[in-house]
Amino acid sequence: MTLFPKYSVLLCGFVAIAASLGAVAQVPPAAPAPSAPPVVLTKPVTAEKPTGADGFIQRWLLLEPIPANGLTDTIVQTTVKKEYFPGQFTAIPHDGDKVTVNGDELSWHAVDTKDYNINLYRFAESHGKKTSDVLFWAVTTVNSPKEVSGVRLAIGSNAASVWWLNGDEVAGIYGDRQTVIDDGVSKRLTLKKGPNVVRAAIINGGGATDFCARFLDAEDQPLKGLLVSVGEVHK
Repeated sequence: MTLFPKYSVLLCGFVAIAASLGAVAQVPPAAPAPSAPPVVLTKPVTAEKPTGADGFIQRWLLLEPIPANGLTDTIVQTTVKKEYFPGQFTAIPHDGDKVTVNGDELSWHAVDTKDYNINLYRFAESHGKKTSDVLFWAVTTVNSPKEVSGVRLAIGSNAASVWWLNGDEVAGIYGDRQTVIDDGVSKRLTLKKGPNVVRAAIINGGGATDFCARFLDAEDQPLKGLLVSVGEVHK
């Protein structure tokens, strides 16, 4: 009879330990740390980049976004024709160049993508800038080994955009739209032998924003053999 108190104490101890272990087991696991957004744009590391297998231009200079809103034809045309900085329609910027717009200093950034499109949402986000109600400027130089006539500049954007080739306005699409390959197509154009400057203004209302561009040949097939450059890149 004198052993029962001892075994009672041991039994109580085992019960307490089991209860403790059970309490620990019921603690929910910690939530996983949020993952970093995928890297979709990288800094160019070569002097030139061939257009992609489907002809898409995958190297651009992008200006940090400027506040703007309105996606109708009239508002977009008024917005992009406004002069925000000197040389807006003529200068060939370089990576790291800066302009001042409404008292804010904005930088140009050279970017490459492996995708067919340029993700402007990720671009703005990566530089701590607004992604909605903004205007993006994009410039690139497409180098052609020979003169090519009968080509078309084919573009898509989210949302509205206006496009220039060698200083001439050649295409525009308007309204709150998703990016669709070849959504807008220019009239027949001639690519000069050597450098050809493509310039674009893209306005986003809200949410995702991106664009794509390529040249189509006289048979409306992707034009091959083009090299894209953006000048000196700061490393």
